Amino acid sequence: MSAQNKLCLALDVDTFEDAKALIDSLQSSVGMFKVGKQLFTRVGPKIVDYIQSKGSEVFLDLKFHDIPSTVRKAAYAVSDMGVALFNVHAMGGKDMMEGAAQGIQDAESSKSKVLGVTVLTSMDQETLSKDLKVNDSVEKYVIHLAKLAKFSGLNGVVASPHEIKLIREHCGKDFLIVTPGIRPEWANKGDQKRIMTPKQAIEAGADYIVIGRPITKADDPVIAAEKILQEMA
Repeated sequence: MSAQNKLCLALDVDTFEDAKALIDSLQSSVGMFKVGKQLFTRVGPKIVDYIQSKGSEVFLDLKFHDIPSTVRKAAYAVSDMGVALFNVHAMGGKDMMEGAAQGIQDAESSKSKVLGVTVLTSMDQETLSKDLKVNDSVEKYVIHLAKLAKFSGLNGVVASPHEIKLIREHCGKDFLIVTPGIRPEWANKGDQKRIMTPKQAIEAGADYIVIGRPITKADDPVIAAEKILQEMA
């Protein structure tokens, strides 16, 4: 897979027009666009349709976390849209993740793949221990959730680049790993805590890396994207 196809741009903007401008200018540099809660809540499925009309893939990042039957129906609806990737919170448990996998099967001809979100890259050991009362280390808990996701029929996980090698060891080479928390050395790390550079993440074995602000907030997003592609390659 080329560096371009591994690069997923997070469209964390408020309007269809802002998203459209980024898509139009970056479609030759970026293989996939991530649509999250912020943009999807404001503009809905039409942004998915627009990305697909330009020949690009969509990662619909809505992180479903609900009762199994609701997640199954949501997964069916998303799969019917033809997105390449979407996700659920692995913390929702085995039955819920099985519901998500079944939702894709219900859609029959769907090409969509579903990922389990492990531990958010904005969280660190202190957050996991104090706020969530999880006694495991971040690494052990991520591996537990990744193995549970695979056992439940999911295609892969969303995880920090710091856990890529461990996930590969426990879940195999065909298990997809999508990594946010990617920051080039020249970029501000923002609210991310467990981060790596694009080069480090690719070398560790990430299938896709997700980058937002280092590109979207750059003076010239196209130049920023090209710099990242060069580093990845």
